[in-house]
Amino acid sequence: MKLATTVSALLVGNAAAFSMSMKSDIGSSRRDILKKGAAFAAGIAAPVAANAYVVPDLPYAFDALEPYIDAPTMKIHHDKHHATYVANINKATEGKEEVPILDLMANALDATPVRNNGGGHYNHAFFWDELAPFDKASKTKPSAALSAMINKSFGSFDEMKAKFEAQAAPGAVFGSGWVWLAVNQKGDELKIVGTPNQDNPLMKGVCDETYLPILGLDVWEHAYYLKYQNRRPEYVSNWWNVVNWDKVNENFDYVVANHVGVSVRG
Repeated sequence: MKLATTVSALLVGNAAAFSMSMKSDIGSSRRDILKKGAAFAAGIAAPVAANAYVVPDLPYAFDALEPYIDAPTMKIHHDKHHATYVANINKATEGKEEVPILDLMANALDATPVRNNGGGHYNHAFFWDELAPFDKASKTKPSAALSAMINKSFGSFDEMKAKFEAQAAPGAVFGSGWVWLAVNQKGDELKIVGTPNQDNPLMKGVCDETYLPILGLDVWEHAYYLKYQNRRPEYVSNWWNVVNWDKVNENFDYVVANHVGVSVRG
């Protein structure tokens, strides 16, 4: 809304200025008038560096993940919590060059507002897109390439899930945080990584090395408390039912091929 208002103001201001200029320069040459017209057009096309980041729409309805993740939680999580991170990262980066949120992750630990709010935006945008309604998610599975690396790294898919759930347990990620399935920088091994607050494995200094997430789980209480209260393990176990492995496979293929993190919407 603020961006639209800014653009409208730019259009009106430029149009008014151009109109006044045209009236006062009746005697100007045709070349001068054309120059003013070109300047007006350039003003319209000029980018507006305000509120660079936005909360992306969910790719499904709020109730689409029921009964595993309830609609009230999804609405509050998306419309309130994620929106707060976006508002705050926009404040923290106001007046600065606009860059993709992914580009802010590497050095996020150098600036607390970017670490907390930029991380919060990236993590949530990543999270929404890896999920799908059960009817769709249940028809997906790890690709042959991803399955091979899961087996190489953990022994089997079931062992990977068990280690992931152990990392997501309250005693492993104390308080608020995230759990990630990530690829190492060489692209030849998977790691399960737990991070506090809104940190993620892309941030230098969070882990022993930076890792490239392909799957992430929000274990902040706001992600599950309305339905599960203090039963985080039940939430984690049920969450697998709405993981869209087609998207995880896409993430995996991308990071292995490019050795960089996945871009997110918003």
